Amino acid sequence: MVAKKRFTASLLLVAVPSGRDALLAPPPWNSLTLAAISNLPLVRIDCWLETTYFRIFSLLGSAIQWLGVINLPGIAAMGADMPDDETTDAMLSGYRVLDLGQYLAGAGVTRMLAELGPEIIKVELQPIGDPARLLPWVEDDRSTFFVENNRGKQSLCLDWDRPEAMKIIFELVEWCDIIVENFGGGVLEKRGLDYESLRRINPEIVMVSVSGFGRNSPYADRPAYDGIIQAYSGLMHMTGDPELPPSIVAFAIADTTAAVHAFAGLGYALLHRERTGQGQHVDIAMVDAMFHLNGTLSVYHKSGGEFVPKRRGRYHPLYCPIGLFDLPEGFGVLMCLDRQWPYLTQAMGRPDLLTDPRFETGGSRAEHQAELIPQIQEWLLSFPDNESLLETCLSHRIPIGPVLEPVDAIGHPHFEARDMVRIVDDPVLGEVMIPGYPFKFSAQPDLPDLIAPLLGEHNTTVLRDILGYDEKHIKQLHDEGVLHGAER
Repeated sequence: MVAKKRFTASLLLVAVPSGRDALLAPPPWNSLTLAAISNLPLVRIDCWLETTYFRIFSLLGSAIQWLGVINLPGIAAMGADMPDDETTDAMLSGYRVLDLGQYLAGAGVTRMLAELGPEIIKVELQPIGDPARLLPWVEDDRSTFFVENNRGKQSLCLDWDRPEAMKIIFELVEWCDIIVENFGGGVLEKRGLDYESLRRINPEIVMVSVSGFGRNSPYADRPAYDGIIQAYSGLMHMTGDPELPPSIVAFAIADTTAAVHAFAGLGYALLHRERTGQGQHVDIAMVDAMFHLNGTLSVYHKSGGEFVPKRRGRYHPLYCPIGLFDLPEGFGVLMCLDRQWPYLTQAMGRPDLLTDPRFETGGSRAEHQAELIPQIQEWLLSFPDNESLLETCLSHRIPIGPVLEPVDAIGHPHFEARDMVRIVDDPVLGEVMIPGYPFKFSAQPDLPDLIAPLLGEHNTTVLRDILGYDEKHIKQLHDEGVLHGAER
């Protein structure tokens, strides 16, 4: 958590003849020095703020955004006199996030944010909080699913049917930079927590909404979970054997893909705010994120409907050899385009395949894959084990990979080198194995040690340190049932 600081913020404005340009200077820069450099009159604005350092400029910037910014000689050098910013050890240190997310689509966004150092206040609704707390594996009333997706967050648990609780949320909005939520359509609007309402409280707020169908869809009010989105997006139709019913992808692929899209969109929204001082609403539909993965629509369109996307089963219908093959140990995927086709024939010791007109192109090979695939399959199975097969293929630059089980990542050289299998400590569960952080930033420090909160663990901390509530008032809110949860 970033400690909140109380200090005087001074903005020095150097007027220039055009009346449209000015210089913004942080407090450490001496007004007399600036006057001497510019030889222009000064206007000094002093204000008393209880906030993190970066918020000073965002809060006041909108009041003077009509002024341009000029560069004066010596200003860059003076920047060296600025105090060290203790919040720069992580990229999002100093930012504050209000997390209204539940389950995975919303919590997944703030899960990725947490590693970058912001203060995250997770608002949970009584009596159970985030329903993810009940998802398996549960041990000692502690969910591994919840731990994995909520490390590094503070839990504020309240009864938002109470006006006092809503007052708390509105007050927090004023002091936050980001709001993340994944409620269904209309839920937040009924409580005045929609973007248009919240931006009147804090015009610089960046709000990220993740929902099944987005905010402006005729399906906006429909309930949606991962499997339903897989169905609507077309992914399910394209998954499985063509002779069998469609298959559900076992991973929560729609939730996670939407969360990653939201995480990316949030970054650009913050960049826009830094440039303009204006917040905005990022509206992510899970079905849009999944449909965005679709690479067959253009083929259908340009073929005049001759090609219709459908489950392809083990082998690609338009290009060969691409598909799932039997390996000496389990299964593997071979993807051989025209460029690699000569390499494969060479590795197989079959130059005749290269000169066979039936197999001249990827398309012609697909037309004759019934004759070709058995020959390739026989060669793949001629190896004593996967290691020798992979070594031969890779030495000939043939793309191939075994089908791994998720647990095969444990101890795997790639996942080990990339720190993608991570052991974290939890005060209740002890050691918990989770997937590692996928983003590798050159300027980001080592990942922090984070702990998932108990329900309502930070009720007092949030209300006292951010909103200035005294202990008596906080106790009263607990006694009246506005706040819930046992604090550690």
